[in-house]
Amino acid sequence: MNVALSRSIAGHVAIITGAAAGMGKATALLFAQEGAHVAVTDRDVAAAASVVEEIAAAGGSACAWALDVADVDRIQAVVDEVAARWGRLDIIVNNAGIGCMLPIDAPEYEAAWEALHSVLLRAQARMVRAALAHLRQSAHPRVVNIGSTEALGATSGNSVYAAAKAGITGLTRALAVELGRDGITVNCICPGPILTEMTRHIPQEQRDVFARRRTALRRYGRPEEVAHMTLGFCLPAASYVTGTTLAVDGGQSVRFA
Repeated sequence: MNVALSRSIAGHVAIITGAAAGMGKATALLFAQEGAHVAVTDRDVAAAASVVEEIAAAGGSACAWALDVADVDRIQAVVDEVAARWGRLDIIVNNAGIGCMLPIDAPEYEAAWEALHSVLLRAQARMVRAALAHLRQSAHPRVVNIGSTEALGATSGNSVYAAAKAGITGLTRALAVELGRDGITVNCICPGPILTEMTRHIPQEQRDVFARRRTALRRYGRPEEVAHMTLGFCLPAASYVTGTTLAVDGGQSVRFA
């Protein structure tokens, strides 16, 4: 087998932000199942530890770190601790996120802009900066940024979130070009309607109506379906894919009516 085209991440070390629940948790579980050492990072360290326990029970390798991605100093500390623990760092999955719906004339708009952009956009660049020296030493360095279909379209009253997510797609392209000389691939996944903690508060009937009207597959996606696409970008065999934005949205972004 050509090692460079391997479809295995066994032995690779991955940091996943916002990995205590939803898509981040699904990604952590999948990567550990595939043999990677997984740094499960989240603001909720107790929930992150629970994910680690689940991974360990299944025979996987993981460790939890408390990480608020709005804290630049903490980002650098966690990245260095992860690399020191396993002796390498190969994969960054920038998954941590928050959201809000807010009209542009709302009094709290400016504060929301600062809060969301710090977590959704600025933190992704900071994670890459913190990990760069380690990634440059990896044989198969990978960065996957989690965006949203709000970067590809728009919902009324969601300009703060949409602008940050659109920034992620631009950041992905720019870093792919800049870091390509180092062999570091940088790609973006834009999930559509996914069953996560951020969407479970929506009544089931409303979710069903939205899915039928807006997606080709007429349903919400599962976090595991996003996780498998993230894994695909991180395989050694994905060495010639960079700067790409992939919509994992059940056909929402291509459906007219």
